[in-house]
Amino acid sequence: MAKRDYYEVLGVSKDASKEEIKKAYRKLAIAYHPDRNPGNAEAEEAFKEATDAYEVLSNDQKRMAYDQFGFAGVEGMSSGAHDYSTVFRDFEDIFGDFSSIFDSFFGGGRRRSSRESRMRGADLRYQLEVDFKDAVFGTQAEIAYQRNATCSACKGTGAVEGSGRKICPTCGGSGQVRRSSGFFSIASPCSTCGGEGYVIERPCGECHGSGLLRRRQRIKVTIPAGIETGKRINIPGQGDAGPNGGSPGDLYVDIRVTPHDHFERDGNDLYCVVPISITQAALGAEIFVTSLDGGKIKVKIPAGTQTGKILRIRNEGVPYLHNSNHRGDLYVKVVVKTPTKLSGREKELLRDLARLQGEEKSPTPVPLKEL
Repeated sequence: MAKRDYYEVLGVSKDASKEEIKKAYRKLAIAYHPDRNPGNAEAEEAFKEATDAYEVLSNDQKRMAYDQFGFAGVEGMSSGAHDYSTVFRDFEDIFGDFSSIFDSFFGGGRRRSSRESRMRGADLRYQLEVDFKDAVFGTQAEIAYQRNATCSACKGTGAVEGSGRKICPTCGGSGQVRRSSGFFSIASPCSTCGGEGYVIERPCGECHGSGLLRRRQRIKVTIPAGIETGKRINIPGQGDAGPNGGSPGDLYVDIRVTPHDHFERDGNDLYCVVPISITQAALGAEIFVTSLDGGKIKVKIPAGTQTGKILRIRNEGVPYLHNSNHRGDLYVKVVVKTPTKLSGREKELLRDLARLQGEEKSPTPVPLKEL
């Protein structure tokens, strides 16, 4: 059967980049690999065809010769007539950055280096509910959570003191074994050592060879002034301990601030509502508003204040996160409170006021924007 054009085989254009060629081959190799298509001669032939195409087009010298002279230009330059086991010394050359895909299809495994075996511990997350006032002014909170800690009995080795580990007799310390499938060789994690490359002769009785124990941890967390819901505090080294003496992960504390009965927050500004009397609104007055921290703030009510008016008090809001010397503002919304229980004398005085004011019994509606 006549050979197909290599670009056509991979489904790429003649000006395709190396990455595009690699991606196209990876897709075909996964689809037609013999391990996924046992006994399927057509799939095996398609895999060989794609591998031939990739071997040429991924090599600058071979690609240039092929572009100029076609198949004749690359005759004698092949790595071996249909010796597909030598096309890639290790299948990870093409799938190395997609190891999870490779593992799911072929059961493959990457060789563990000593650095990889000392993996960093997992990061942990904790949701902390913080009182509104504490979030504004800052505080300290003690939290308790579960984490993997290094076993004190074996100091994280997983072995009884003095016994240690030995090289895995099955894989010789590589952490992987190879199996052949026709013309292809595939690596997979060693089942004896689980891919670690060593076995423990006498496992620790406390951690049963894992080197880790589940422990309850209690720590104090500093809540900075000005923090708000959705912010996260990072505490380095307080996550899970790493296996085989690896460094610990971090603890991330997610903040949720509980609402306040009288104050609301918008960024670094605070808002509250304060009732005033009719006379205070009409004549003006000085009142004292209780701040979030319990202090008293003098507020001047201008004469003729209407209900809903908002008064601004500078620097009485929320401290800026990580810069508590600067604060937002406090906004006080005044609501004129109408008295509901009046004495006879009070009613008489109000009627006199109404006559003096010339109150209208059929007032004209005002624009909504003026309310």
